[in-house]
Amino acid sequence: MHSTLVPGQPVPALTVPLVGGGDFTVNADAPENFTIVIFYRGLHCPICKGQLTDFRAKLHDFAALGIDVVALSMNTKDLAEQTTRDWDVSGLKLGYGLTKDQAKAWGLFLSSAIKDTEPGVFSEPGMAIVRPDGTLYHWSVQTAPFGRAKAAELAGVLKYVIENDYPVRGTLAA
Repeated sequence: MHSTLVPGQPVPALTVPLVGGGDFTVNADAPENFTIVIFYRGLHCPICKGQLTDFRAKLHDFAALGIDVVALSMNTKDLAEQTTRDWDVSGLKLGYGLTKDQAKAWGLFLSSAIKDTEPGVFSEPGMAIVRPDGTLYHWSVQTAPFGRAKAAELAGVLKYVIENDYPVRGTLAA
């Protein structure tokens, strides 16, 4: 059975290596307001390229709001490094090596390859907005590559959330 994260509750522990060195650990060195964790399918996904380049272009806007952005996948180090080069996402923290167990703990859906250019198994997209205290503010998970948030729209919404102290919603688990 598939499980999901519940807003207002702590997110699962997560540490993955970053392209260029170091690690990303959820809520280590937490920013002032939020961390946006983008889970993307991997180098094989052209829709992911569009999403990550969109967010890279708005990193300054998110930073001005006290928001950090990181993108994670199940790709290998080599594929993640190629992603950075081929997609022009320099400046965006790019993590790799997400495991199946980590993906499942976060409630991500997994898919198997349908083309030779895809990894054997990879996670479908998701986006977590995590508060500095390690609790989930917002969770969006998909079973297919489409239907992603746009960076400019999300920055505007989160500016409103911050300025108006908008509360966590969706806390009543079904």
